[in-house]
Amino acid sequence: MPDARPTSAFHAANLDPAVTDRLIAALDAQAANPGVRRLRSWAHTRLAARPGERALDVGSGTGSETQVLAAAVAPGGTALGLEPHPGLRAVAEQRARDVDSPAGFLDGDALALPLPDAELDVVRCERVLQHLTEPARAVAEIARVLRPGGRVVLLDTDWPTFVLHPAAPEVRPALAAVTQATAATPDAGRRLAGWLAAAGLTVDELGSDVLLHDPRSVTWPIVHGLGAAAVARSLITEEQREQLHADVTAAAELGAFHLSVTMFGAVAHRPR
Repeated sequence: MPDARPTSAFHAANLDPAVTDRLIAALDAQAANPGVRRLRSWAHTRLAARPGERALDVGSGTGSETQVLAAAVAPGGTALGLEPHPGLRAVAEQRARDVDSPAGFLDGDALALPLPDAELDVVRCERVLQHLTEPARAVAEIARVLRPGGRVVLLDTDWPTFVLHPAAPEVRPALAAVTQATAATPDAGRRLAGWLAAAGLTVDELGSDVLLHDPRSVTWPIVHGLGAAAVARSLITEEQREQLHADVTAAAELGAFHLSVTMFGAVAHRPR
């Protein structure tokens, strides 16, 4: 029988409220990260959504960036967030109501966008492609729904750039393997421009930023999760995990803990 709980917690089939709560907490924490905020600001500036335009946020999560698009296209425009996870979509709808945002949200699949050809002026897609086994197909769908002259920005993580320090040399390969296994396409960030070009779009600009964590405080949910997964897969021993915990604790006390990953962005348009 097929697995009813797919690997990605963002999959629509994962309806466990506890999982949804963790997703919301993770998304909110990421939204507060300075690197994420800088890259999002860069993306919105380059998209330059204008009043009266039609915009789509693919994989809108809690809806914060859909709200930004909605404000940019008002008055007269529309901004929709496509989110297949019902728990996240419900949160996005409630948060939009709480601030009287005109942002709307709908169920849908990034591989088969529920919109006609050449319907949109602006499309935004953040950290979705890494979760897909067919990311190029999703980018082709974005190209399909863009009108001539329409703009798109893709933002995604590049998991091979993940760094956790300090970690013993013999532990690093295990952490890299576990980290990259969290995504269906772990190197999505570096492949954005290629996918856009293959879909017939013109790439206008590339950008990047580093999601850097506080060097004075261990990000324990991530460190614990990586260590537990590495032990479960017999990639490291319990003793090695305990040493990893001790090493990062000592580093944080000196302000020398390091946890980072790079996100990339690509802006493109559909030729007229």
